Amino acid sequence: MEKERESIEYNFEQCIKCTVCTVYCPVVAVNPDYPGPKQAGPDGERYRLKNPLFYDEALDMCLNCKRCEVACPSGVRVGDIIQNARLKYGTKKPRLRDFMLASTDLMGSVATVVAPVANASLSLKPVKAVMDCTLGVDKHRTFPKYSSQKFVTWFRKHARKAQDAFPKKVSYFHGCYANYNFPQLAKDFVTVMNAVGYGVNLLEDEKCCGVALISNGFKKRATKQAQTNLAALREAVGRGEPVLTTSSTCTFTIRDEYAHILGLDNSDVRDSVMLAVRFLFNLVDSGKVKLVFREDFRRKIAYHTPCHMEKLGWGIYPVSLLKMIPGVDLTVLDSNCCGIAGTYGFKKEHYADSQKIGEPLFNQIKSLAPDVVATDCETCKWQIEMSTGYPVANPVSILAEALDIEATMKANA
Repeated sequence: MEKERESIEYNFEQCIKCTVCTVYCPVVAVNPDYPGPKQAGPDGERYRLKNPLFYDEALDMCLNCKRCEVACPSGVRVGDIIQNARLKYGTKKPRLRDFMLASTDLMGSVATVVAPVANASLSLKPVKAVMDCTLGVDKHRTFPKYSSQKFVTWFRKHARKAQDAFPKKVSYFHGCYANYNFPQLAKDFVTVMNAVGYGVNLLEDEKCCGVALISNGFKKRATKQAQTNLAALREAVGRGEPVLTTSSTCTFTIRDEYAHILGLDNSDVRDSVMLAVRFLFNLVDSGKVKLVFREDFRRKIAYHTPCHMEKLGWGIYPVSLLKMIPGVDLTVLDSNCCGIAGTYGFKKEHYADSQKIGEPLFNQIKSLAPDVVATDCETCKWQIEMSTGYPVANPVSILAEALDIEATMKANA
């Protein structure tokens, strides 16, 4: 029965062996040891269902970027097949490094208390060398900085009461990055939503979306956190509030990975979870909201579509919003994976491949020399900033800077 269920769920028999997924796989292009998504996915699953000993540890090289699924003409969930095979059949136990990289709430809570010390320590070459030798975190990787104040702390002190003035509300899934590393993104989100007439509520007991736990083999912990998040989402949706996010990966994980990888039924809330840029575009496009921009705002912007954003099919929303800003010279970058894939690019065994995968993207950005690169994924931001030297901002933050906040609030009062 289990074999029949998996066969139906992943529908791998619909694979027509066209190898388009392999052509679009960024790992195959840089590492000949990786068998490719067709062989690692549909082909390999036929053997694994007969005998788990057919599992190949080379599947650990998969980025879970989902580009294979975007390319597949038959709709086979190739990436899901590979990811589930890793969780079900993989024999390598997670290391201390994997636990640390995956425990974003734990590490973030500790690091924010001693942020100046943590940031300084993680930038020292001797510390990086020790982590490289002992933990397997590549010494060339630049770590994101931690904030001394979490976003939720700031919100409760400075913004919560002000939200009562707005009759219309949205709930915000802020995610780990906005909470521990870069609260300014979350502050910008509140600013923009308030400007268009919406108050912001935070989800109760929000946990990390779980993407890092899934990719590092901690399925049980990921499932537990997902269940907590789903309960919070249901409470918000029950109040009639859409749940908005500012991270493409968090959004994709909640909407798709909870069901496909963790086996959790999220059908009652899935359509209510969306990126803020999609929600904003729909409001503007329908004429319900008006955006008023500063006359003095000028930027040359290059937009990078994250892989999970391509899988969602939502790249049009941030691009359309950025095009609305009169002072923006916008270039949409070619479709390329940046290579970091969350924690993948931090690992010593994957670092070189990670950089090779992102090289076409890095070269295009350098040739354009933009004022800023825009993207909806925080780990793409880390990778691009480290590898090109150009600043990277979320489209929500660019909107917050470009808007004439007072005029926009008056236009939507």
